Amino acid sequence: MSPDRMKAVAAIAIALAAPAEGLRRVAYYDPPGILTVCRGHTGPDVVKNKVYSLAECDKFMTDDMRKAVLIVERCHPNLPVNVHAAFSDAVFNMGSPVACNSTASKYLDVGNYLAACNQLPRWNKAKIMGVYVTLPGLVTRRAEEVEVCLEGLE
Repeated sequence: MSPDRMKAVAAIAIALAAPAEGLRRVAYYDPPGILTVCRGHTGPDVVKNKVYSLAECDKFMTDDMRKAVLIVERCHPNLPVNVHAAFSDAVFNMGSPVACNSTASKYLDVGNYLAACNQLPRWNKAKIMGVYVTLPGLVTRRAEEVEVCLEGLE
């Protein structure tokens, strides 16, 4: 993937992710119970009760989104930029299965981007105490991804 394409896809995906995630500079547990900080960053480097700087949060977002963009690229090279960005945000938020091992992925494989984009709203649940629960924030986020995903498709 060219650096210009990476920059374009990541910028659109970050524009989707940042408002949806909000900014919390002290680590917190998200609804499924995952220790999270900044704008949705998770992982072993998140330290409970540590206050993260804005620069650290910006770096986490950039690095995490670039990883998501590359995951989508690996599963589906050469997607239209907006489709790639929408699925990158979904991967950032929900993990690789949304783009790489799902009904949407099968549609992406055959170039049926309209159908693939319209699968995104199905990814609106989180597992909380063993039960899948529809979260209003995910409903809104998926709708925004669909809007971006469909932009420019005929």
